[in-house]
Amino acid sequence: MNIKIIGVGKLKEKYFKDGIAEYRKRLTKFAKVNIVEVPDEKAPESLSEAEMTQVKAVEGERILAKIADREWVIALAIEGKQRPSEQFAKEIADLATYGRSDITFVIGGSLGLSPAVMKRANDTLSFGRLTMPHQLMRLVLIEQIYRAFMINIGSPYHK
Repeated sequence: MNIKIIGVGKLKEKYFKDGIAEYRKRLTKFAKVNIVEVPDEKAPESLSEAEMTQVKAVEGERILAKIADREWVIALAIEGKQRPSEQFAKEIADLATYGRSDITFVIGGSLGLSPAVMKRANDTLSFGRLTMPHQLMRLVLIEQIYRAFMINIGSPYHK
């Protein structure tokens, strides 16, 4: 299985990098994990609605350029589908069973994802209504992906 995580912006903090590296290493038994960073669009603190739309559109183009046609895309969004870890694990296993071995997760920038990225997505995922920094979301996501594989092999890690 090939898993790609596309994130807007550069990961700077060492503790996030270390955590992600640890889960990425653990996942090597189950999947090849590729993390792709696309540049965030520089913007002033306060933006008009039109400026926000423009920033998301530019970031969206950068994201879409990193996605191949064969990839099953799951967009992370506050308004996405929430599910328990067991259901997420089953969905990952089902994708592999039905020939979807290239799964791409997309984490937007501080303004979220463009309508074009949401349209390209095959599914959505939400970890709740809380807003989290995208750096932290990368760590949470990769841990949940690892947890899904551990659930699928019956490991006690999940407990």
